[in-house]
Amino acid sequence: MNGRQRGNGWESWNCGPRRGGAGLYRSRNAVFLGVCQGLANHFDISVFWLRFFTVLLVLFTGLWPGVFLYFMAAIIMRREPVVPVHSPSEREFYDSYARSRSLALGRLREKFERLERRIRRAEDIVTSSDFQWERRMRG
Repeated sequence: MNGRQRGNGWESWNCGPRRGGAGLYRSRNAVFLGVCQGLANHFDISVFWLRFFTVLLVLFTGLWPGVFLYFMAAIIMRREPVVPVHSPSEREFYDSYARSRSLALGRLREKFERLERRIRRAEDIVTSSDFQWERRMRG
């Protein structure tokens, strides 16, 4: 099984909560932009110590390099999904939506158009005269 043991049971590397190798996202439960919280979730370390070392890094290297790197990380990292992702197809959809909303909406439109065509075919069969004739003959 491709997973690892955690306190509350098995969690897959590709599914479930975004901890320990599942994906690098900015956290929604964050103080400022979610970079430190997202990194702490990803590497499964304490957010307090990560923030502490980030502040030390900014203070000792100068304000501009540390702040610049922090904002670059905030721009590069995608936001964590609002609803937890439970399957690879959900993760694929979220990642495509985070990259390009128009492509994700196009995929949704195609899916609903296929579904609508299937429903129309079913309606055509059910409302056809042959279907009504066979139904009368059986019942």
